[in-house]
Amino acid sequence: MIEEQEVTSNETTEHLVEPGPQLAPMAPPKSIIREYFEQGVVTVIMAFFLMTFIAQAVQVPTGSMQNNIHIGDHLFVNKFIFGPPTHLLNWLLPQREIRRGDIIVFKFPNDPKVNYVKRVIGLPGDEVRIEGRHVYINGKQLPEQHVIVELQDSDHSFNPEIRVEPAPPGAKYRVYYKERHGEAELDYETQSAKYAVHGPVIVPPESYFALGDNRDNSLDGRYWGFVPRDNIIGRALYVYWSFNPRDPERPGSGIPLLDFFTRTNWRRTGAAIK
Repeated sequence: MIEEQEVTSNETTEHLVEPGPQLAPMAPPKSIIREYFEQGVVTVIMAFFLMTFIAQAVQVPTGSMQNNIHIGDHLFVNKFIFGPPTHLLNWLLPQREIRRGDIIVFKFPNDPKVNYVKRVIGLPGDEVRIEGRHVYINGKQLPEQHVIVELQDSDHSFNPEIRVEPAPPGAKYRVYYKERHGEAELDYETQSAKYAVHGPVIVPPESYFALGDNRDNSLDGRYWGFVPRDNIIGRALYVYWSFNPRDPERPGSGIPLLDFFTRTNWRRTGAAIK
């Protein structure tokens, strides 16, 4: 009896200590340097993909789009919206054709290294004619709301508004002119223009006619012609930073870090481009 109990006890003990599955050895923990390095690599890859295929950041150094866009505005540009159709990503990143009134960023036809920002006025095949302050598309006046401004020099971020004229039916954006005394002054200022001012022009296929919103301070399609479709980078979306180091309205201290805060126009951050 005693022997049997001892055998039973031994069997039970052997059953309880039966070895389980072997666990794989744990990998050594990553160092802080390695974690930051891997995160940095992922961030750079994502930023490269974003800037190459979807968005691009550009700076506006001139006043040709004042007051809709200020000198010193840094814009995000949607590069994907006018790109070739991609059915896989259409649900996430919608695409469409270029429309009249879109503000586009494009490579300047006379110097592709320079990026320009203008508003699309004429589409392929359109007849464009400009008489004084009025633009005609295919014989019909284009509805634009006119604002009279006090034209400043290139150091000022924007032009003070003197008078806002009533918006005609269908107007979706504003254009800016300086105060004049008669149309003769306007004719004199535009005598060097070559396109649409001295007679109608037809926009060629796969091309667009673009003007600046600050009509009295814009080197635009009136002077150099049309924007080829292949030169268009994308559509301006919104302002992510506005900084004009020459603006006399925001004097600097000479200390770069302090000037970053005092000369940044924080109200412009997030402003949509329309």
